[in-house]
Amino acid sequence: MRNRIVLFFFIGFLLILVSCGTAKSAHHKPDLSTYNNAVPVVTKLSDSAFISGKNSFLKNKQGLWELYAEGDPLEIGLNTGALTDSLLKKQQQIFFSKITDIVPSKFQQKLLRSFLKWYNRKLYLNVTNEYQAEIYGLSEYTSHEFDNIGPQYQRSLYLHAAHDLGHALQDLALVGCSSFAAWGEKSEDGNLILGRNFDFYVNDAFAENKIAAFINPKEGHPFMMVTWPGMIGAVSGMNLEGITVTINASKSEIPLTAKTPISILTREILQYAKNLDEAVSIAKKRKVFVSESIMVGSANDNKAILIEVSPEKMDVYDVPNTSQLICSNHFQGEAFKNDERNQAQIDNSHSKYRYERMQELLSENPKVNPKIASEILRNKEGLQNIALGYGNEKALNQLMAHHGVIFKPKEKLVWVSANPYQLGEFVCYNLDTVFKQKKVNPAISLEEENLNIAKDPFIKTTAFLKYQKFRIEDHKIDLYLKNKTEIPTDFIQNYQSLNPDYWVVYYKAGLYFYQIKQYQLAQENFEKALTKEITTVPDKEAIEKYLKKLKRK
Repeated sequence: MRNRIVLFFFIGFLLILVSCGTAKSAHHKPDLSTYNNAVPVVTKLSDSAFISGKNSFLKNKQGLWELYAEGDPLEIGLNTGALTDSLLKKQQQIFFSKITDIVPSKFQQKLLRSFLKWYNRKLYLNVTNEYQAEIYGLSEYTSHEFDNIGPQYQRSLYLHAAHDLGHALQDLALVGCSSFAAWGEKSEDGNLILGRNFDFYVNDAFAENKIAAFINPKEGHPFMMVTWPGMIGAVSGMNLEGITVTINASKSEIPLTAKTPISILTREILQYAKNLDEAVSIAKKRKVFVSESIMVGSANDNKAILIEVSPEKMDVYDVPNTSQLICSNHFQGEAFKNDERNQAQIDNSHSKYRYERMQELLSENPKVNPKIASEILRNKEGLQNIALGYGNEKALNQLMAHHGVIFKPKEKLVWVSANPYQLGEFVCYNLDTVFKQKKVNPAISLEEENLNIAKDPFIKTTAFLKYQKFRIEDHKIDLYLKNKTEIPTDFIQNYQSLNPDYWVVYYKAGLYFYQIKQYQLAQENFEKALTKEITTVPDKEAIEKYLKKLKRK
């Protein structure tokens, strides 16, 4: 009874906070008075090619969508929304169905919605009117199916903080990105080259419709970014001045309110910076609410730096006495080096392991070119080439990336991976060609086909086919464990044979046998798991804890 009273008090308090704190944000709309609000007219050329004035959207033969949009912020938003209409609705359906999977209770969903409205109450104060206007235009084409979460515009604005919020509140392992840069004596031609894997995973469906977006704004520099329907923020991109941005999440404190989403900050850098000094200056102007490393490359400076940001402070890590820069998911600059959370991230996560693996591969390839960069991004082995098991987050290629991307800023060249993950063809684009030459036929791909990098041969192997089956069986065993249902006798042996080097297959089998009190089999599987390369220290400690319990039994 007392717990119920506490719960009702908490709910009442939360609702008071919501009603008091969210009234302004719930009714806020950006100032659109100076922008063109003409409704776009879309012409369908085929099932995979659409145009609206000078704007276009098409799917190339590798399965990547290519978007070209220009104009003022509202025009860009409206045209992007109109051209991507069906995909935009589908993407939101995928995202919100994932939330429903995580939080199945209707009551808890209602609480979550109330919390999000309160938490995001100041979000609009930390996003410039320019980007609000673009989001507003885009939101006009979102589905009304989710209006219970919030009106179209507010909902679309909230989604731009979803990465930051999940990262801050739950420390979700949604992002375990790896990136590197090389220049001078470390690159084949002396010019800057960068590579990155964006290991952001919601589910397979979420990554199906990747977009290479080419944006020509009225103000600032034309730029490209790799994105998905509904997203105007930048996670990986390059502008016509040769500035590149990529983001890597770091360990974060739980903030009290949303501020500037990281992807909006990086979008501003991409649109308005032409060198490293300007990028740093933009970063200094904005307050963020999670900890993140932003790798910025510059053709004009022919080098890359890390802008390390947190809710409390900012640092610039300019790598000393070398021509390469490596970034995983921990800070390296003096301001954060000895921070307790950062040390915990280095000691307990897989960030340091991936960092060292990049060091190893770059030392083996002292002159990096695009082909070598793609091979590093696709690497599935651990330190000294040991087998990690497919899907292990200690690998650079965790077989879950939303995309891999390679930049050559001076040449204005970018390569974007086609599905699956970063195994498909790396499709090349030349920003000079895209933005400086008039596009003759909007139904023809923007790619530079002769510069594409071929698919990873791994796609055609038996090991990859087994991994695809493993993903299905891994989901099944999760359901068996969750529902405490009996597993067929031959299931576990088959499941383990599909990915025999991966510690997880033995750990989950151990959990099942522990659950049904077959303690000898549980012990054997837990001990086998410990012989493999376990992803994190907490994972290893969890297995050791079970073995201690088994000894007592």
